Amino acid sequence: MEPIEGFEDFVRARMPSLYRFGYALSGSQHDAADLVQEALIRLGAAWPRVRRRDNPEAYVRTTMVRLHISAWRRRRRELLVSAVPDRGYTDAALAGIDERDDLWRALAKVGPRQRAVLVLRYYEHRSDEEIATMLGVSRGTVRSQAARGLDRLRGGWNADEPARTCGGES
Repeated sequence: MEPIEGFEDFVRARMPSLYRFGYALSGSQHDAADLVQEALIRLGAAWPRVRRRDNPEAYVRTTMVRLHISAWRRRRRELLVSAVPDRGYTDAALAGIDERDDLWRALAKVGPRQRAVLVLRYYEHRSDEEIATMLGVSRGTVRSQAARGLDRLRGGWNADEPARTCGGES
């Protein structure tokens, strides 16, 4: 199979940023790697069409957010723990993020849609319109999910409490 023109260059240039974005969404290096890999597979299949629209990064990031939400829906009854039995390779670019463990534990308590909105708004600095487009929801939904997520973070900040996912979300 011959390489797709421009795809490899895009992957090489944007991989670190996409990986950090996946980590911000999922809070896990392994889940981040899976999100990036699956999103890039889908981008590769749609590369000629996406490239013509001149915004492949938006396509990949939207795909990553949707994959993350889908994965959360499949395992939302699973209890996440803060201590992993073994540690794998740690990316040097993520070392600073790991130091803010309390923040990631707090974000783990926020539901996936609210977490996605908060990450896109405050980590990626996206506008409400961009977030709404990426998530396929209205601008009002973005604003309400952001407000609820921030309220949850403000009201439930307790670094000693173990991380877990929300059982339900409106």
